[in-house]
Order: sequence, then C-alpha cells, then structure tokens
Amino acid sequence: MGLGSWKRRGRRTVVAAALATTVIAGTAGWASGHEQRPLTGPPPGTASWRADDSLGIGLPDPATDRPDQVASFFGRLSAAEQHQLAVRHPSVVGNLDGAPIALRYEANAIALRIERARARAVAEDATRTELERETARTRVERCSELLEPERRILLFDPRGRGQIAEVYGDLARSRHVSVIVPGSDIDLDSFDRTRDVYGTPAGMAESLYRAAGARTAVVAWAGYTTPVGLGPDAATGRLAEAGAPRLARFVQGLTAAGTPKPAVFCHSYGSVVCGLASSRLLAADLVVFGSPGLRADSVADLHTRARVWAARDDSDWIAKVPNVELFGLGHGADPTAPAFGARRVPAELAEGHTGYFAPGTDSLRAFTDIAIGASS
Repeated sequence: MGLGSWKRRGRRTVVAAALATTVIAGTAGWASGHEQRPLTGPPPGTASWRADDSLGIGLPDPATDRPDQVASFFGRLSAAEQHQLAVRHPSVVGNLDGAPIALRYEANAIALRIERARARAVAEDATRTELERETARTRVERCSELLEPERRILLFDPRGRGQIAEVYGDLARSRHVSVIVPGSDIDLDSFDRTRDVYGTPAGMAESLYRAAGARTAVVAWAGYTTPVGLGPDAATGRLAEAGAPRLARFVQGLTAAGTPKPAVFCHSYGSVVCGLASSRLLAADLVVFGSPGLRADSVADLHTRARVWAARDDSDWIAKVPNVELFGLGHGADPTAPAFGARRVPAELAEGHTGYFAPGTDSLRAFTDIAIGASS
C-alpha cells in the first residue's frame, strides 16, 4: 500500500472515530452517560469468610480458588455443614461461583433479608435525610420483591448500583442452559423493569424460557457494572474489561456445579463483555445482537470453541455507530458483516435496539433453536 493510501485510510479512521464519539454521545432518546466505578474483587464478607475455622478446615478463597476447586470443596461437606456456611456467610456463599446451586439460592435469600432489614432501619431513622430514607424505602421494596417464593436468585450483591442474577427454570436438572448478558443501564433496580421489558435481562430470559417451552433453564445475569446512558463508558471498553472476568468465572461456576455448557446471549454493550471474555468463556454458543462490536476483527480473534452467532435488525440505531476502535474509542468490527465470520441470525421482524426477544419475531425463534440445540 502506497503512502497516499495509508494517509487516506488514516484520515477515514480518524473521521470514523470522531463520528462514533458523536453518535454515542448524542443518539436520540438516550441520556448522556455518567462515568461508573466498576465493582470488582471478591464478594462482600470475604474477610470474615477467610478467617472462619468453624469447620476445622480452610475455606476456599473466593478471589483465587477456581470454581471447580470450590465445587470440589462443597462436595466433601455434609448438607448440615453447607447450610452452616450459608447461614454464617450468606453474601459469600450466594456469590461463590462453583458452590451448589440450591445452596446459593438459600444464601441469597438470607442476604436479601439482611439487606432489607438494614434498609428498613435507615428508612425509619429520623436523623437521615429524606433522600436517604426514600432510597432506603425503595431498597426495602426491591428486596421484598426478590424474596417472593417463586424467585431463584443466584447472585446478589447490594454494593454500588447492585448486581443480581435470576434463574428461570430448573437450572440444576435442565439439559440446556442459557445466560443473558445485558447492555447499558442495567442494575439491581432495573434488571426486571416493566418499561422496555425486552431490553432487560429478566424480560429477555423469561421470553426465551417461555418460547422454549421450559426446554432450557435461563439465567438473567446482571453481574457487572454497566454503562449509564451513552457517554464515555459506553464508547470504551473499561467497564467491559472489568466485567469480562466476572462473566467468565460465573459461567465456569455453572459448569463446575454440574450444568451443561450454556448458550450465552449478549446484548449491545454486553457483547463487548462477551467478546473480551470469549477465550475463557465455557459456552456452547455465543450469540450477539444489537452489538457495537466485540473488540475483535473476526471470529478467529475470539479464540473460542463456541459457535458464534450475530443478529441486527434494520431499524436498530446501533448500525449508525461506526465500527472502529481507535485511541480506546469504539468496539471494532461489525459482527454481522460477512467478513467477521459469525453465523447470521435472522432479525427482519425485530424492531429497534431492544426488540430481539419480542414474541413472534424471527430472532426469538432462532434464539430458541440455538438455546435448545436445534440449530446447526
């Protein structure tokens, strides 16, 4: 390539990057973003867990032991010993990848009751500001909703904006498992909001579970700090880089606990998380939709054994975001482009950026086939 061609290519890349920044910062209908501090490290309560010698043996370290080592440890305990640890350290056991699934449900129910009691005390404290009391009342209501008997909470961390994972179906016995990874504006309070329901991990998970006729258990995973709005956080990989190891470890924990390799469905910015996690992600299928890019130039760059699928409907505004990555801005190649090498998922009947899981769409039918292993 001649010097003139290199200069023209360089100018095009710079212009595209500038355009990407403009579109990301000013897409209609979205608030400008606020920089978020990612939640990283082991679960709350880890220090007391590490110091616990009540069983006369060392407990697995949440930060350093692999999920398969955690699963092996719990496999050597009696049911009474497992229950004892869940009661003593609910915030650790409930978030400990590799721990038995039913035990995590039990521990998170305890942790939710503890958080609700804490929030109720703040709400009733006359010395607190009205904003603090109102925030606490909202948290009380949120915890009460999550404590309803039919809900199965596999992850619960109230720190920051809060993180959560909820299960639809029988995760311990299902022959097929799917995991939903959301994009921006998702946290403890919004992961199952009723507005724009198919833009939430809970709405997508429930829709897939129903469409599959309970032939797959589905996990709605909001286990990383997502961008708020479409500002710098959404335009860079900083939060995705923090979320990718959390996703990889979470899925490793599922398989260590005995589930089959899942189909992982990644929406919007969540696909950036999935792309960065792909080489460590024990997935049978990796499905991205409404994606701004995976920080990879092709399927080969993902270094995954999973089948890779991509969907984007014609009305999705994400198509207006140029697929570049320059100076940390943008997320790279379009995964729906033929040159990327992903299997294309039909999405002609989906509408907008959050319509891919809407009932009656061709994309949901295709996702269902992938989830139950019926696609080739």
